Amino acid sequence: MGYSPAMDLTYSNRPSAEEIIAAVPGLAPYPRAAVVLAPERGEPTVHQSSVGGPLLWPADEPWPHCGVPDEKSASGSPASAMVAVVQVYRRDAPGDWWPEGKDVFQLLWCPNVHWDPPAPQADVSPVAEIRWRNSADVTRILGSPPLPVRQEDPGYGYTPVPCTLTPVPLLDFPYAQGLPDAELVESVLEYVEATGDGDDVITCVAGIKFGGWPTWRLTDPDDVPCLTCGAPSRLLFTVGSDLTTKIIVGRWGDFRVFACPVGDEHGYIFDLH
Repeated sequence: MGYSPAMDLTYSNRPSAEEIIAAVPGLAPYPRAAVVLAPERGEPTVHQSSVGGPLLWPADEPWPHCGVPDEKSASGSPASAMVAVVQVYRRDAPGDWWPEGKDVFQLLWCPNVHWDPPAPQADVSPVAEIRWRNSADVTRILGSPPLPVRQEDPGYGYTPVPCTLTPVPLLDFPYAQGLPDAELVESVLEYVEATGDGDDVITCVAGIKFGGWPTWRLTDPDDVPCLTCGAPSRLLFTVGSDLTTKIIVGRWGDFRVFACPVGDEHGYIFDLH
């Protein structure tokens, strides 16, 4: 595994999962596997996991455009090209979140604020699309994707700067206020205060993350129901605001992707928190 300075800033003060459970035994049933992808400014290639880098995109596949009304165009016209946000190779973030036969995850979004987009998009956020790929199927790669015809200030907001990604596997724990037992909630909060140096590094792991638990900074934790069957969805991916990537989501929040446990055919729910 490579090294990124971001690892020092984000995770150096976080106890191990074993230490967390030893200090708060009631958390033992709750850990979920996650892989945080720590960014570092660089020049990634299409064959690397990256933020804001080039995508392994087939030359014969249309690049996604967004025609949803946004704050710069009340009609959403002309449709504007989306930008590459994140590409992750399976080798960097192995886990049960991968569909069978796929080894590349790609997230794109329109770099504009959309106030009232259709479901499953999130209000007051970029409109997003996801692609899963088998890298072996991509034999001819798109050289120059189209550029957006309008966007928020480039390089700050919804247009990320190119970064390489270093995987940091960890066990993630749920936000304290979402736990069912009041005494356990109090124990977790006391431990967070004792170990976090002003930040919650126990139950509020954000950044760029596969799997794990969702962050809840603005509201109490709640279920995110599947729009197809109503089942509680599970967190798939998080893009957190970050100075290294220059992604600023909402008011320094997190863009979250939830997936139905039934399967990919039920689609995804995009959420800004």
